[in-house]
Amino acid sequence: MKNLFVYVFPIMLTAAFSYSQDINKNFKWPENKKAAVCLTFDDAQDSHLDNAIPLLDSFNMKATFYCHGYAESLQNRTSGWKEIAENGHELGNHSLFHPCDASRFDWVRPEYDITRYSLEQIRTELYTANTLFKAIDGKTDRTFGYPCSDFKVQGDTSYVDVVGLLFSAGRSDGPIPNTMENIDIFFMPSWCVDSNTGKELIDYVKEAREKGTIATFMFHSVGGGYLNVSNEALEELLIYLKENEQDYWVDTFLNVTKYISNQSINTK
Repeated sequence: MKNLFVYVFPIMLTAAFSYSQDINKNFKWPENKKAAVCLTFDDAQDSHLDNAIPLLDSFNMKATFYCHGYAESLQNRTSGWKEIAENGHELGNHSLFHPCDASRFDWVRPEYDITRYSLEQIRTELYTANTLFKAIDGKTDRTFGYPCSDFKVQGDTSYVDVVGLLFSAGRSDGPIPNTMENIDIFFMPSWCVDSNTGKELIDYVKEAREKGTIATFMFHSVGGGYLNVSNEALEELLIYLKENEQDYWVDTFLNVTKYISNQSINTK
């Protein structure tokens, strides 16, 4: 029996691996692209309008901007945010008050500690934020970016199902998927960039190309600030993506996750 296990188990592993590969082969990116890339920017900052947008527009690339309702830039430059939405960028929902786990971040005010929220409280906040963003861009379909990638409320209860009711998809954090099989579009992984080089950004999308999956960036400040990406590093990434556009589909998180959802239905 022991010898049988030794011979059979590797065969089972090989068969399982081949089956997984076959399922991944059934998933096709549009125009024979090898991977998708989503550029997302958090917290509705002036640096997004001043630095990120001019760079993105110069390469004709669309991105998602996760805005929270009390962001000063959103109030002071509403027309600017409305304009980028009209030009094809996505205004994503990042809540009203950016609630996070106060045990992880000392800057979180007690009233915005997500671990004190009820499910109804987070649902109401996200619904109200949707109303605010609809008033800016006129759209009813958008995606959600979990603030601080925290997804649990009071009682250690996940609110991912709430996101599933209110949004087309949700972005959290985590490694690049190894396969497109059983992807959860309401809890998609992303990489929080913090002072990384252009080469490191490029290596990230190369990994997605090798796996045939998706690379989602979580940017914050652009050109100076917290969790920063320099203008030069971002431009280096965009140049690479443009030069290799035959391999990469770069689009908003909304458009890419809608495609994933439709492909998953069609390949079942």
